[in-house]
Amino acid sequence: MKILLDLFFTFAKIGAVTFGGGYAMLPILQREIVENKKWGTEEELADYFAIAQCTPGVIAVNVGTFIGRKRAGNLGGVVATLGVVFPSVVIICLLAGVIKAYAKLEWVAHAFAGIRVCVCVLIFNAVLKLFRKAIIDLKTLCIYLLVLAGAIGLDLSPVVFVIFAALAGIILKVLGGKRAK
Repeated sequence: MKILLDLFFTFAKIGAVTFGGGYAMLPILQREIVENKKWGTEEELADYFAIAQCTPGVIAVNVGTFIGRKRAGNLGGVVATLGVVFPSVVIICLLAGVIKAYAKLEWVAHAFAGIRVCVCVLIFNAVLKLFRKAIIDLKTLCIYLLVLAGAIGLDLSPVVFVIFAALAGIILKVLGGKRAK
């Protein structure tokens, strides 16, 4: 029971202090899951981010489900998921009626503009941390550059890029392993 409560409150804290959606939660997830709780490594979290990007739903909710399941089975996955979404549900219910009345105020619009900029910085910071852990050699740099070019130049689902990168990683590992023999 203790681990379930810890999962719920950890993910509720993440859900409560994060503004801007799933991507804005990435640096907070990294700090809480890897650094504070030690529930996973940077590499595992990067894998969870990749898988969560390819599955339906919000990235942070999916990551919470993965980590909760890893820590405490299916019930842990459900509890962590509820923890992530609980603060948002409560806040949205409280603000739903109020936001419409105040959304047209100039200072509210400026506040939202500032929050958007802040969220961009938080996402950029998370990307830099992931980049440092993901790009470990020339092969991973090549995969990165190909996916980046594809993402910029092509209008494809992120799933296509993840599948391409996975296949490229497997092929490069197999080819690299044969040369080493």
